[in-house]
Amino acid sequence: MTPDVHRAEPHRSAIPGIEAYALASNRSFPRHAHDQFGIGLIASGAHRSWSGIGPVEAEAGDVITVNPGEMHDGNPVQDRVRRWRMLYVDPGLLSEPLMDEVPHGTEFARPAVRDPLLAGRFARLFAGITAVAPDALAVEESLLRTTAHLLIRYGNRPLPACEPPPSVARALRCLDEVPERQVTLADLAELSGVTRFQLLRGFVRAVGITPHAYLLQRRVRLARRLLMAGRRPAEAAAEAGFADQSHLTRAFRRQLGVTPARYRAALA
Repeated sequence: MTPDVHRAEPHRSAIPGIEAYALASNRSFPRHAHDQFGIGLIASGAHRSWSGIGPVEAEAGDVITVNPGEMHDGNPVQDRVRRWRMLYVDPGLLSEPLMDEVPHGTEFARPAVRDPLLAGRFARLFAGITAVAPDALAVEESLLRTTAHLLIRYGNRPLPACEPPPSVARALRCLDEVPERQVTLADLAELSGVTRFQLLRGFVRAVGITPHAYLLQRRVRLARRLLMAGRRPAEAAAEAGFADQSHLTRAFRRQLGVTPARYRAALA
């Protein structure tokens, strides 16, 4: 049996709106989404994932990307450890500065890109962001050069639009607006005007995961924002709707790879 390996190191970033991680893992991540743009670089090993455009495989040297709200997962190839670095960037840091260059909106079209020049730019950007004394001007320039290279060279084609059916859309609005509120499948079905089974089946088809899995992700994202605002993990757990801190820790680590306590420590 292949031993379980998982190390996720959040790096302190002095640039507001950017989070940095270094990971080494042969663990699989379930389908999930982020509030931010994700840009990363595979350092060794290989990674296979499901994305909005189908299955994707990335190897050492490949740049990987994900858009805000885009559902994806992550699996090691042949259960081997892969190492990668990731930057998560708040949408506002990219959309406004690149508006003139990409007037139709900022959205990554390629989940995996083989481009040594782009990989080198990402490596310099990551080093600049995680430096002990980062140069804000240099980092800002590096961020824009890296993302502009990615968007302009490989296109800024939006992912295929797929509007959920009205019943699923109503359930999504309910879960998005107040994720900390306790809700049952019967509640969502009544709100959506369909049976519980119809809602469950339609939700999985449209979103890619169940309503409960989606709700947990929304609560993790809420807890992340609360931790950023200075809440302790126990406080964030209670305010985000988790049963207790241990429940938050399991969900947080499963989705983001780190515990809430380590995440909060990296922000200090």
